[in-house]
Amino acid sequence: MKIAWLTLCAPLLLSACTSTQTVGYGPNLEPIPGSITYGGQPRTKLTKAPVGSIVPHQFFDDFGHRVYETYVIEPDRSLRLTSRRIDYDIFND
Repeated sequence: MKIAWLTLCAPLLLSACTSTQTVGYGPNLEPIPGSITYGGQPRTKLTKAPVGSIVPHQFFDDFGHRVYETYVIEPDRSLRLTSRRIDYDIFND
């Protein structure tokens, strides 16, 4: 009986060890420290990439969590932040 109970609870307990949170999508997403556009647009223009291209970016935030961001190149060659996902791992906290 104990083994059956452990077999049922193990996936739940293991899923709590590592989780991913999608922080946001859309036009109201603000850059955070580590974002490409934090503190303004980059000085260099992305001249070779076509308009509408997706630019992925990953970094570690101040708490050591891995952050994945997605940008889109606008017609004026600026970057627009479109999504952010943060991976939380209790073993790194």
